[in-house]
Amino acid sequence: MIEMKVMGIALDTRTGSPIVVLHDKDNRKALPIWIGSAEASAIIRKIENLTVARPMTHDLIIDIIKKTGYELDRVEINDVEKETYYATLYLKNDDGKEIEIDSRPSDAIAVAIRVDAPIFISAKVLSSGSVSTDSAKDEEEAQEFKNFVQSIKPSDFARLMKENDQHESDQ
Repeated sequence: MIEMKVMGIALDTRTGSPIVVLHDKDNRKALPIWIGSAEASAIIRKIENLTVARPMTHDLIIDIIKKTGYELDRVEINDVEKETYYATLYLKNDDGKEIEIDSRPSDAIAVAIRVDAPIFISAKVLSSGSVSTDSAKDEEEAQEFKNFVQSIKPSDFARLMKENDQHESDQ
C-alpha cells in the first residue's frame, strides 16, 4: 500500500465532473478519481477550512464513529474494476478491535481528511489509474497537470457547493 494525500479537486473540462486528485508523498504519482459533486463540495470545504452552521454528511459520519467508541484508523482504496474504484474504512477502538466498512473512495477521502487519517492506495489501483509526474518525457504534461490542479479555487465550485447545500438542507 502506498500512502497518498489529497492534492486538490479539479473539473473534467469535457464533462464538468469533479475529480479528486491524490498524490504520493514524493509527488511522483498522481491518481485522479472522478467523484460526485456532493463529495467534491465536502472535500473542498475541508481543504479550505470552510465551516457550516450544521454538520454535513461526512461530519456526521465522523461524529457517529467517535460516539460509538471508535476512530478512523485509515482508508484504503484497494480495488478497481471497470473504472469503478472500491475503498474500505478501517475503524479501531481503544481495545484494538478493528472494523472494516465498505465505502466509495470519494466518501472515504472526505471522511479521512476530516480527521487527518492516512489514505492508502493498493499497487493494483495505482498501476491502473495513476499518472506519472516524475518521468522526464512526461515532465511538461505532468507540470501542466500540477499547475491546473493548483490553480483551482473554491470560487470555481461556488455553484456546485451552493447546489449541494440546498440539496442537504432539503433532506
